[in-house]
Amino acid sequence: MNTAVKVGAFGAGIVLAFGAAFGVGHAVGPVGSDPAPAHGKHAGDTAGAPVGPNGTRAPGPAGAAPAVAEMPGGLQVSERGYTLVPPAEPLPAGTPTDFRFRVLGPDGQPWTRYDRAHDKDLHLIVARRDLSGFRHVHPVLGADGTWSVPLTFASAGTYRVFADFSPAGDPAGALTLGADVIVAGGYEPVALPAPTRTATVDGYTVSLTGDLSATESGLLTLNVSRDGRPVTDLQPYLGAYGHLVALRQGDLGYLHVHPQGAPGDGKTPAGPGIAFHAQAPSAGNYRLYLDFQHQGTVRTAEFTVAVGAPSTTPAPAAPPATAPEHGEHGH
Repeated sequence: MNTAVKVGAFGAGIVLAFGAAFGVGHAVGPVGSDPAPAHGKHAGDTAGAPVGPNGTRAPGPAGAAPAVAEMPGGLQVSERGYTLVPPAEPLPAGTPTDFRFRVLGPDGQPWTRYDRAHDKDLHLIVARRDLSGFRHVHPVLGADGTWSVPLTFASAGTYRVFADFSPAGDPAGALTLGADVIVAGGYEPVALPAPTRTATVDGYTVSLTGDLSATESGLLTLNVSRDGRPVTDLQPYLGAYGHLVALRQGDLGYLHVHPQGAPGDGKTPAGPGIAFHAQAPSAGNYRLYLDFQHQGTVRTAEFTVAVGAPSTTPAPAAPPATAPEHGEHGH
């Protein structure tokens, strides 16, 4: 669709209530399976198998029970007593914004104690609901429990924000909360790109080998090259040579997977290949985002992957409803 429509406080057919009331999403696993814990151990886990905080473990030794994909995070605004409180008002498109939010603890007060994971207390992932506009940023926590980070939302629409963190003192470990925010202005939906094995960004080419499956954990390797030559001097970023985020089309179920090995461990090369063990929670279309650093700059390579039944190129998301004149927010 090429016709722009306005997104306002009542856009996208979604009413968001903040403060005392919060909508709670429902995580739904593969059809016919029992729900897995959102961020607990996986069925069939074995000691020593690599795992990311929101990713999946590699297969265990021969004879072990097969791994079960972890339920994706970010489907709920409130979980385990913690609640994500994003901005209540629509945000402007194309204008630098001091994006501010809070995480409330089980006592209803702003939570201020976090265990650091991958060099940061909290990772904030942002993507528009059509899977465009991906950002991975790191807010700063104020003394009053408010997180803030400079953000520019390039275009209007409904965005999903994911707060990925580990509350200090909570034995259940890491969790990811998600909430929608509205960016006002003329909305132009973007169709999900067709599945591909190659992505280019700023003159770099990243190729994907291996398959993402909903039935077993598999090895995905992303190889980075520049001008036709392998890049063998990747730089550590947040304690790893790469970070891989997967978002499921439709509900934007979130997986954050970290690679095998670590910089400086004496056995993990600095490229060109970055290897990840991952398993999708269900069949469907996924958008993969690989963050990697080279020559002091972090770049993101993006892929579409179809898991399960062959994918057809999906149509753009339906446009949001036009807001009443008094509820519109131009820019």
